[in-house]
Amino acid sequence: SSGSGQRALNRRGGAATVGRMTVVDALLAIARSDHGAARSAAEAAVAAEPGARLAPALARFLGDRGREGVYEDPTAFEQFIDGGGNPVLYERTIHELRSVHEARRPASVLDSGCGDGRVTAATVTGSTTSVDLVEPSAELLRLATAALATDGREVSSHPEGIERFLSDHTTRRWDLVQSTFALHALDPATRGSVLTELALRTDRLLIVDFDVPDVEDRSAEHAHYATERYEHGLAEYADDPEVVDGFLLPVLVGQFDPARRRHTFEQSVAAWTDQLTAAGFAVESRPISEYWWATAHLFDASIS
Repeated sequence: SSGSGQRALNRRGGAATVGRMTVVDALLAIARSDHGAARSAAEAAVAAEPGARLAPALARFLGDRGREGVYEDPTAFEQFIDGGGNPVLYERTIHELRSVHEARRPASVLDSGCGDGRVTAATVTGSTTSVDLVEPSAELLRLATAALATDGREVSSHPEGIERFLSDHTTRRWDLVQSTFALHALDPATRGSVLTELALRTDRLLIVDFDVPDVEDRSAEHAHYATERYEHGLAEYADDPEVVDGFLLPVLVGQFDPARRRHTFEQSVAAWTDQLTAAGFAVESRPISEYWWATAHLFDASIS
């Protein structure tokens, strides 16, 4: 819940303040678009924290003015989801979604932000005869299409975001819509209208996403949380600099730099529940997996 997330932030924030303030300073300087100060703060943190991982990674990234896109060439992203705690996270996600598919046996399914299709292919059952795959990354969509096209079902691939897809297909309905770790890419102001539109197109919506604390965007609290959690995340990819430089750091810096492309707008369980309820869904949620960034939850939303 948001309360538990906030309590975790209070505990973690205090720990992050000790010995990591210069990394927090770097993120806050990025938020002010003061990249010189950000780089200086990150470099100071390298000297102050010889055992830390985030400070040198951030200093290197800022010095190189690292990449912004992470899905156009999804190599780093693919390595990311294959490593660290992601195999367990995806295994538990698939188990939860598969149980709903087996009970409901939907004939038509839409997967929004399907990535390489590993979740979709592992969750749909033989009763599903048509699948719409929505994924802006052409390479990930190609992989997803190949993964789903082996069982004789009709697979339609759409290389675009969910907003554009829904506006292009105004009469389509699905027995079930699902999205795993993808709808957080939508700005919260836009996400509400997408959820409202989906409430008109399906009776069941499954979302898997993270429960992050409710904090002010680009605030000190945000920086403390990101600093502490990323220290854990980078430890899981200590031997994979491509993931660190090509995925994790662009996502982190994108949260704070107003001039960069932002990849995630995550929120708490309470905020997800409020948005889904406002869209017209009845919502049940439950935690499914602990994770270095935040606990993953399943949101099972239905139209009565």
